[in-house]
This record gives sequence, structure tokens and C-alpha cells, in this order.
Amino acid sequence: MHARLTLLLVAWLLTSFAAAQPAERGESAVSRLERDDFGHYTLALTWHAGFCATRSSPPRECREPTPHEGASQGFVLHGLWPSLPERFAERGVDRRRWWAEGCFLERPRADGGFCRARPPFGFDAPLAEALDEAMPGRASCLDRYQYAKHAACFAIEPADYFAAALDLQTAVNDSAFGAFVTLNHGGEVARNDLIEAFEAAFGEGTGRALRLECRGRANRVLTEVRIAIDAERLGDFPDAESLVRQQRGRCATRVTIAVLE
Repeated sequence: MHARLTLLLVAWLLTSFAAAQPAERGESAVSRLERDDFGHYTLALTWHAGFCATRSSPPRECREPTPHEGASQGFVLHGLWPSLPERFAERGVDRRRWWAEGCFLERPRADGGFCRARPPFGFDAPLAEALDEAMPGRASCLDRYQYAKHAACFAIEPADYFAAALDLQTAVNDSAFGAFVTLNHGGEVARNDLIEAFEAAFGEGTGRALRLECRGRANRVLTEVRIAIDAERLGDFPDAESLVRQQRGRCATRVTIAVLE
């Protein structure tokens, strides 16, 4: 698709989705996650088809049909990651170590797979079903690992953590950016068109808050997007003022958006 026509389509989709509002449940959950002891959250959303296509040993969620169902609706949830907290920085922990170990610095991870990170959650049925659909990685206990690494050392309730993450994910999938990626799945787009589509959806200059992750040969297959959000303005997302700059990813100049098979 010609880039100019594509961006015009993005502008039209932005108008179509502008009236969408987050659910009341998500608004309260998101506000309870606002923090002042670290700078920002990283919302990590996986493009499931690209993730599975670039894995040499695909995990369970790539091999079984049921976890695929939610992935057909757009990006799926990987995690919501706080940046380096002040109390860890004061103890000499740097950003690289924090990203590698997170809350396991306080409570070391048990040996073994993700399922050993913590016991299963006892969520009520609506939240559990929504999370099953939005996070295929639950088939491999990704939810348990993500909470244990990125939220267990804060005063964050598991239900609030995941309810907020789900609403942030929905806001991205319901945006013109989410629509742009979905409409181009099975094809190839310019990396800069992805950034421009993000800015068309969320505001001029917000592209610096987006990190594109690609794998495969020459880093050409989109696997994930990571969006940096001010920790004190999480409830304002997706307003442009809630977004903060982060480092660029390493995607090639042309990016393949894989399709589920």
C-alpha cells in the first residue's frame, strides 16, 4: 500500500476510534498503579505471529490453537514493567541489573520454568477470561513470571496490575496505530511508517516513546512494541503528555508483519 494512502487511512481510523473510552474497572485499576518512586512504566505488547515465527523452539502458546484466539485481535500482552525504583538505585543497583532481575533482587526466583515463579492466581472469572484471551503466554505461566519479576516488590495487587495492563493494551489495539498494524499483517511496511502511524494516533513527537522490537533474519520480523508511559500519569494514557522518550529498537528499515497460520 502506498505510504501516503496508508497514512491517510491512519488519520481516518484515528477519528473513528477517538470516542472510545476505557472501561470503568480499568480506570480505577490504572489509577491505583500510578507511582512516584520510579520514572516510567514500559508497556510491552507482543505481535504473537511474529514472536512465534521467529522462535527456534516455539513455546506452548505457539503450538496449541486455543491461545491463538485472542492474538487475532491485535497485540497481545507481554508485561507492564516499572523502571528502576529509587530505593534500588540507592542500594547501587543500575538500570541494566534492574531490567535483568527486577523484583527477584528482593526475593530470588526459584529454579525452573516460569510456573515456579509464584503460585497460580485466584482471579475472578471475568478477569481470568480476559487475561486468557489477551495473554497467550499464560499457557506457559507468563503471567505468574511477569508479576513476580515486575510487580511483587511493590504494593500492587495482582488483580489491579493485570486489569490496568489489559486496559492499556486495549487502548493501543483500539487506536489507529493498532489498526494500522492489523490491516498490514501478512505484508511488509517501512519502519518509519510504523512510527508515523504511532504519532498519528497518539500525537506529534510521541514516536520517541515507541520502541519496535524485531527478530528473524536481519531483524525484519516485528515481534513486539514497547511504549514508555510516565508512572505518575498512567491514568492519562494514551494522551501525548503521558508518554516519555526511550531508546529506539533495532528493526530493519523494512518490517514484516507476520500473520498467524
